[in-house]
Amino acid sequence: MLSILRQYFPIRNMLFFLLEGCVIFSCFLLSTALLTVSSSYWFDLMLVLRILLITAILQTCLYYNDLYDFDVASQIPEVIIRLLQSLGVASILLAGVYFLFPLVIVDQKIYILSIFFIIFFIILWRVGYLQILNKGMFNHRIIILGSSTLAKDIYKKITRTLDCGYTVCAFIPDELDKDADKLPENLMVDQKDKTLCEISKTYNISKIIVAFKEKRGRFPTQELIQCRTEGIDVISGSSFYEMLTGKVLVREIEPSWLIFSKGFQKSRFRAGMKRMQDIILASILLTLLSPLLIVVAILIKIDSKGPVLFAQDRVGGGKKEYMMHKFRSMVQDAEKLTGPVWAGDNDKRITRVGRVIRKYRIDELPQLWEVLIGTMSLVGPRPERKYFTDQLEKEIPFYTERFNVKPGVTGWAQICYDYGATVEDAVEKLNYDLFYIKNMSFTLDMVILIKTVKTVLFGKGAR
Repeated sequence: MLSILRQYFPIRNMLFFLLEGCVIFSCFLLSTALLTVSSSYWFDLMLVLRILLITAILQTCLYYNDLYDFDVASQIPEVIIRLLQSLGVASILLAGVYFLFPLVIVDQKIYILSIFFIIFFIILWRVGYLQILNKGMFNHRIIILGSSTLAKDIYKKITRTLDCGYTVCAFIPDELDKDADKLPENLMVDQKDKTLCEISKTYNISKIIVAFKEKRGRFPTQELIQCRTEGIDVISGSSFYEMLTGKVLVREIEPSWLIFSKGFQKSRFRAGMKRMQDIILASILLTLLSPLLIVVAILIKIDSKGPVLFAQDRVGGGKKEYMMHKFRSMVQDAEKLTGPVWAGDNDKRITRVGRVIRKYRIDELPQLWEVLIGTMSLVGPRPERKYFTDQLEKEIPFYTERFNVKPGVTGWAQICYDYGATVEDAVEKLNYDLFYIKNMSFTLDMVILIKTVKTVLFGKGAR
C-alpha cells in the first residue's frame, strides 16, 4: 500500500497509471518506427518530449472522464465509449496546443496510426487489469474483529469498491452479539481452538482491523500483541476507515481517537503558506475570469429583477460571522415567505440564469474577493448560516471542530459528496471536513482544486 495524503492506495493502482502511460508512449513510438525510414528517432529528444506531451494530455483526459475510477469504468463497453470520448477531447486540446506551438506538432500519419494502436492496446490492457481486480489478485488479506456498525461499514466499502486493494477473509464477531447472524456466514470464524495469530497465519492475513462494539468485555490484548510482534498490522477500525474512504465517521469515533490520532498539525509557517497560496491563486483566478464575471452579471440583470450580487450571513473561522457574497441565482427576496431553508431539487425560487450558474458553481466566484481580503480561504469547509449551525451543533458530535479553520470556496466535502440539504447530509459532509482539517496540507489543497475543476466541468452535485 502507498500512503498519499493519509489515504492508502494499492501500489498496483499507481503502477497501472504509470504503465498505461508507457502503453500510450509506446504506441506513438511504434507508429514512428513503422512510418519513419530513418532510425534516428531513438535519439530524438524533441520527439520524446512531443510524445510525453501527448501522453500527459491524453491521461489527463482519461482521468477527467472517470477512466481511473473503476466503480464507473468497470465494464468494457463503458471503457470503449469513454476512451473514444477522451481521445476526441485530447485531439481538440492538442489542436489548440499545436496552433500556439507549431514546434511540438507530430506528423499527422503517425498520430492517426497511434490512435488505432492506442484503442487496441488500451482496451486489451484494461481487460487484463479488470480480470486482476475481479479476482482480487495482489489484494491485502484482512480480518475484521467485531460486529459493530463500523465493522459492517468497512466490509460494505471493501466489497463495493473494486480496486480498494483489500479482501476480507474472516469476521470474528463480539461475544454474545445478537446481531452477529447479520454478518456474512461464509466469513464467520469461531475462535474456539485457535488463537488469533494461528487464524491469521491460516488465512495469510496482513492486517487485523479492530472494530468491537464494546471494548470493556473480552479484549484480546495478548493475542493482538502476539500478532503485532509476528509482523501483522493491527489497526483500529476508525483509523482504517479513514485511510480507506478519505473521511471519518463522527457518529462512531470516540474523543480518545481524535486526541491520540495523527494530524491536526498547525503552525505559523503553515498558516502563512496557506495565506500566500490563497492570495496568489485568487488574484490569478479573478484576473482570468473577469470577462466571465462581467458576462454573468449582465445576464443576471437581464434575466430577473434585483441586484447582481446576493449577500448572506455565514459563520467562519473561530465562529466569527461575516457576509458572504454570491451571484444572485434566485428571485429577489426568495426567503421572504419561507425563511432560511436549504435549496432543494428543482427549487422554483431559482431563476433561469441561476440554474446554469449554480450547476457549474459560477455563482460562487465572487467569493474569490473574500479570499483576497482574508475572510475565507480557497480551500476549506463550506460555510453555513448561523441559523443552521446552531441546530447542527446540538445534533452532530464534533461539529464545532469545523470552525477551527477558515471556510473555503471549495473543499474536500464538496468534491466527495453532493449538495447537502438535511441533517444527515450535514453529518456526511462533516465526515469529510474533519478528514480535511486533520490532514490539511498544500498537496491536499492542490488535489482538491484539481478535483474541483472536474466537479465544475461536469456540473456534479449542484442544486
